[in-house]
Amino acid sequence: MENFAMLFHGFGVVFTPTNIGACLLGSILGLIVGAMPGIGSLAGVALLLPLTYKFDPTTAIIMLGALYYSNMYGGAFSAILLNIPGDSPAVMTAVDGYPMATVKKRPGQALMTANASSCIGGIIGMLILVILGPALAEIGLKFGYAEMMVLLLVAMTSIGWLVGGNPVQGVLLTFIGILVASIGMDVQTGSPRYDFGNIYLLGGVEFIPFVIGTVGFAQLMQLMDEKDIKVKSVDMKLTIRGSMLTAHDYKRLLGPSVRAGLMGTFVGVLPGAGATSAAFLGYAMQKAFKSEEPLGTGAIEGIAASESANNAAAAGSFAPLLALGIPGSGTGAVLLGGLMMWGLNPGPLLFTNDPDFAWGLIASLFVSNIFALAISLGVIPMLLRILQVPIKLLIPVVMVVCFVGAYASTYSMFGVMIMLIAGVCGYVFDKNGYSTAPMLLAFVLAPLLEDNMRKAFIRTAGDISDVFFGSAIATVLTLVLIFICAFPVVRTILIKTGKYTPKKKG
Repeated sequence: MENFAMLFHGFGVVFTPTNIGACLLGSILGLIVGAMPGIGSLAGVALLLPLTYKFDPTTAIIMLGALYYSNMYGGAFSAILLNIPGDSPAVMTAVDGYPMATVKKRPGQALMTANASSCIGGIIGMLILVILGPALAEIGLKFGYAEMMVLLLVAMTSIGWLVGGNPVQGVLLTFIGILVASIGMDVQTGSPRYDFGNIYLLGGVEFIPFVIGTVGFAQLMQLMDEKDIKVKSVDMKLTIRGSMLTAHDYKRLLGPSVRAGLMGTFVGVLPGAGATSAAFLGYAMQKAFKSEEPLGTGAIEGIAASESANNAAAAGSFAPLLALGIPGSGTGAVLLGGLMMWGLNPGPLLFTNDPDFAWGLIASLFVSNIFALAISLGVIPMLLRILQVPIKLLIPVVMVVCFVGAYASTYSMFGVMIMLIAGVCGYVFDKNGYSTAPMLLAFVLAPLLEDNMRKAFIRTAGDISDVFFGSAIATVLTLVLIFICAFPVVRTILIKTGKYTPKKKG
């Protein structure tokens, strides 16, 4: 109860003309930055940080925190309408959001689903932050190199049959994602890997141009490959009322939103995981639960799981930042730099020494959630007009967005080259029925897995048993890993011996 009393004190800090204006400005900027491919929350916060030098620290962090949080809302706009994720956490939103908007002719409902599930996930993450913030941060610290390694192995091994429709295809694409992620300089030894004599590859393959190419540019190539490009139109009124979800739709999104919100909050607390990993894992987790429609075909459950997880992770990342001074993501690291620049020392004493600052920030997340939701709902009619543009005109516009987004993320033509190559590869995969989602998930998680794996083995001097069974957390996760690997094999054996008959769907 004491925490909630302090939260209400934080609302008193937020509801001043200056702070509420900063929160509104941050929410608007976050939506814009999130919807523009190639920028993202990290660049948005980094670019605006110098503007806050003269601000009161509380006002400054409220604006930047609102920008970071509302960025998760904005990323879904271009992901759903153009199949080009505005920010990396929205990659999985495009998997179901774009088909729902174009194939099922429900763009307004797709955007409404993203907004509603974002709000639910954000509220879950914020409530957990209020109730268990410091305690959750301490739990996150118990995840050392070995525990993080096994957790990431669980995620990586489940990709094949959770994200991909075909386990063999899923594992194959997972390996390709790991190979692409390994390009660049080895951070442990300083030796180059798979650079092929190209100096630009020493820095590795940037995620934003890679995902824009794999998802967005590949989609453009598919459209251009069609012999008869028809004019696309939206058979619905461009109003908020026409975009409202039914009671059945809300029932479908509620379960995935709550589950992904709880999981996303925990992932957000883990150092280095971030909202992108949470969105991928939230979507993968939904595969283990029943969905009314297959994921990847425009299912509400897929959109809800991805959007709820990334918003919850954004809220959860403030727990280790404020309570321990440990950033959970790149954006969190920039915010930590801002805190130190303003003369504040994050840690357990922050809530005691600077309660106005700490609880004002947490309260501002609730307010920015409402602002972002209201603005997102208000701009739906304007956003839906994008789908009334004929495809012949939309293709060159989207192509320009792809090129600009790829260039903006690297400030060089190398990013554009990555985007083009990834687009061709994504087009070939899609043409042959291979889902690129496992490759993208592996690309995101592989660097984290490698870093934690090598540090875990260095710490234990190569003792495998100490790595996998050295702690209670590692032991439980290892047993889960064994179960995931053994289950498909055992299931196949039981089916062949006639001891198990799988239930037919539908």
